[in-house]
Amino acid sequence: MPSRRELVRRLAVGLAVTTALGAGALAWSSTLLGEYSVMDMGAGHRGAGAHGHSGHAEHAAGGPGASAASGSGGSTGEVSVTSLTADPDRPADVRVELVARQESIDVPGGRTVEGYTVNGTSPGPEIRAQQGDLVEVVFVNESVADGATLHWHGIDVPNAADGVAGITQDAVPVGGRHVYRFEASDAGTYWYHSHQVSHEQVVGGLLGAVVIEPAEPPAVATEADVTALLHVYGGQHTLNGRVEDAHVAAAPGDTVRVRVINSDQGTASVWSAAPYRVLAVDGHDVNGPGEVRDRRLLIPAGGRADVAVRAPAAGEVARLQVGGARSVLVGDPGASAPAARQPSETLDLLAYGASARLSFDPTSPDRAYDYVIARRFGLIDGRPGNFWTINGRMFPDVPMFHVREGDVVVMHLRNDSGDVHPMHLHGHHVVVLARDGVAASGSPWIVDSLDVHPGERYDIAFLADNPGIWSDHCHTLPHAVDGLVAHVMYEGVTTPFTINGEAGNRPE
Repeated sequence: MPSRRELVRRLAVGLAVTTALGAGALAWSSTLLGEYSVMDMGAGHRGAGAHGHSGHAEHAAGGPGASAASGSGGSTGEVSVTSLTADPDRPADVRVELVARQESIDVPGGRTVEGYTVNGTSPGPEIRAQQGDLVEVVFVNESVADGATLHWHGIDVPNAADGVAGITQDAVPVGGRHVYRFEASDAGTYWYHSHQVSHEQVVGGLLGAVVIEPAEPPAVATEADVTALLHVYGGQHTLNGRVEDAHVAAAPGDTVRVRVINSDQGTASVWSAAPYRVLAVDGHDVNGPGEVRDRRLLIPAGGRADVAVRAPAAGEVARLQVGGARSVLVGDPGASAPAARQPSETLDLLAYGASARLSFDPTSPDRAYDYVIARRFGLIDGRPGNFWTINGRMFPDVPMFHVREGDVVVMHLRNDSGDVHPMHLHGHHVVVLARDGVAASGSPWIVDSLDVHPGERYDIAFLADNPGIWSDHCHTLPHAVDGLVAHVMYEGVTTPFTINGEAGNRPE
C-alpha cells in the first residue's frame, strides 16, 4: 500500500493536473501513441560496461522490422523473433491443449465472479513435465473477446514462445489458436498467464501452474509434493481456486514440499509456528537451506517459493500460512492447529543458505545499466496522471536495454517512488549481487521476480544467453499499464508485430 505521504503527493498532483488542463496548457494529442513497435522505443539511451564497450546504438524510428543495428549503420545478421523457436523437428514429450473462455467462475466456498477460465476452470490445469522434456501447448481462444496469449512466467523459453502480444506474437482472436513449444530445461515451480490486457485477464483468472520435476533426485528429499497457487477473485482469497485451506495427509516425520505461487498483484507472506525451510525461489534451488524460525517469507507478485514442512507427531498437524488468509495443513487429516501470529521479522534471502560459485562472473560486466523508478505528471495516450518513469523518462520514451549474446549484464535498480515494485524480467533469471550496498552472502539468490521497496537499491546481474526482445516490467500489472515497462533487446533481433494496431495487441 502507498504511504500516507505518497497519497498526499498523489492528491496534490491530481489537483495540479486539473488546474493545468483547465488552463489549456496541455495538448491531449501530444502523447497519443497510436500503433507503434517496440523497435521504435528507447532512442538515445546507452549503457557502459567494465570492458569499455558502450551500449548498442538505439533503434531509429523505422517501424516493424527496423534493423536492430540501424543506429550503427545497419546489420546483415537480422533475425525475427518468430525464428527464435525450439527445435521444430523434435517431437513433443508433453502435449496439452488449453482452451480459454470468458465466463462466470464458480469459486468453491465463495461466490461466483465474472472472469476467465482455462479448460473450464480457474486456475487452469496444472502442467507437469520432467526436466528436459519438450513441452507443446496448443492454445485455443474460444470466447475471450479482447484476444489472449499465454506467457510462461519464469520459464526461460525461446523468444517466439514468450506470449507477449505485440512483441512475440499477435493476440489470439476468438476462434483462433496458437502453438507454444519449449524445452523444460530448468526444474522448478512456474506459472502461465495471459499477456494480453494482462491487468484484466490475469486478475480475472486466465492462469495456471507449471511444475517441472528434476531429472535427478533433489538435494532435499520429500515424501509429498503439492502446489499452493494464491489468487484473489473479486476480493475472495483462494488457495488453488478454493476459498478454503488445503489438507495434506502425511505420516509423522514426513517432509512435504509446498510450491507456493503468488499470482496476485501484491506481496504474499508465508510463515509457520513450526520450523520450515525454503528449498527454492523462482524455480532455483537454495544451496544449504537452513531451518527458518520466527521469520516470515515474502513472495513478490509473480514470484514462487518451494517450502519444506515436516509433519508432526501422530494426531497433530502443522499449519503453513500462505498469503495470510489461507493455510496448508500437513499431517493428520483429522487434526487442526490454531493460526499462528505473523512474525514481524522477515527472512532475508540475501543471507539465507550457503554461498556457492555462480555460473558466470558478474564482477567485470560487458554492460551496466541503471533502472531508476520514479513518478511525474504527464500524459500517456491522452490520459493525464502521475505516471511512472524509468531513468526520468515516461512511456514510451523509456530506455531500451541493448545487449549482445554472451554479454554479462549488470543492472542497478533504484526505487525513488512510494510503492513496492515486483520487477520481472522475461526470458532470464537474475542473481542478486547486493541490496543498499550490502553484498549477498548466502546461497545465490536467483530470481525472475524481485520486490524493490521504496528507497531500496539493488544490484543484479544476468548472462545474456537467450536472444530476443524481452519485457522487463513491474508485475503489479496496473503499474505496467501506467508505463512501468522497459525491454531488453538483443542486437540483430527484430519483430514484425506492433501494439495498438489492427491485431488489437495490448500486452499490459
